[in-house]
Amino acid sequence: MKLFRLFSFSALSRRQILSVGAMGAAGVATTAIAAQVQANTKTPIAPETGKANAQGKFANKVVLITGATSGIGEATAYAFAHEGAKVMFCGRRENLGKQVEAKIKGFGGEGTYMRADVRQEVEVKALVDACVQKYGRIDIAFNNAGIESPPKSIAEMSLDEWNNVIATNQTGIFLAMKYEIPVMVQQGDGTIVNTASVGGHRGFGKIGPYGASKAAVLQMTRIAALEYADKNIRINSISPGAVDTPMLHRAISSWGLTPKEAAAPYPIQRLATSEEMARSVMWLASADASVVTGMDMDVTGGYLTK
Repeated sequence: MKLFRLFSFSALSRRQILSVGAMGAAGVATTAIAAQVQANTKTPIAPETGKANAQGKFANKVVLITGATSGIGEATAYAFAHEGAKVMFCGRRENLGKQVEAKIKGFGGEGTYMRADVRQEVEVKALVDACVQKYGRIDIAFNNAGIESPPKSIAEMSLDEWNNVIATNQTGIFLAMKYEIPVMVQQGDGTIVNTASVGGHRGFGKIGPYGASKAAVLQMTRIAALEYADKNIRINSISPGAVDTPMLHRAISSWGLTPKEAAAPYPIQRLATSEEMARSVMWLASADASVVTGMDMDVTGGYLTK
């Protein structure tokens, strides 16, 4: 079966929610809770709509995002802007970056796009400097820029293909933290969220540089969190699984899979959405997670619990 070329673990069936027998007041309440649980696993979070809330949860916070011209980064830029944040973001594709910026401004948010390639140290530094120059600080950084590679075994892969993924997914996050952290130390606080992956936890054949780079992100996050915990800086990561993004669709197309087949190994039996990833990032970045640092959040829909 094609699916097992990509996933080496068979899917576990989801436990069904048991129907409630006795129907008193407690029974009705239990049924309502069960229905909500079912909705929370089966119904994706819808994209934000309406005008930005200038008094929202992240009002006047400055958020820097790498890789926000599509997918998870784009959705996270919208979500923070809707909650009143000032969002500075980058990506290599200028046309898409300008479209994202226009959309943020269109719903009344504050957003600034700057072209930057996270593989280039000078461009990462320039991005951080531009954010501080425009907004005065960096409260939250979401280091999300990442790429995939064509499915090849280690022996088949060229050094250029390997280096391109490592430079983007691993070194790009190193460079981002290298320049974000001093700003946060100087201002006395800050929080960083890095994008890791299910591929950093489990080994999947044919995606060697991707898996290696994401495993490195997990370790870099832990190390940086320990180094700066006493500086009032929290550093965490998220590990998405199969998320409905352009990158995922490129990947599954190269494997000859359908979205349904790609979602099959995940207990929730569906693709996650970029908006759901954004909400996870926002929680880690919020005061609600004030003692959470050095943690990787499993946002795979149950895959890593198998």
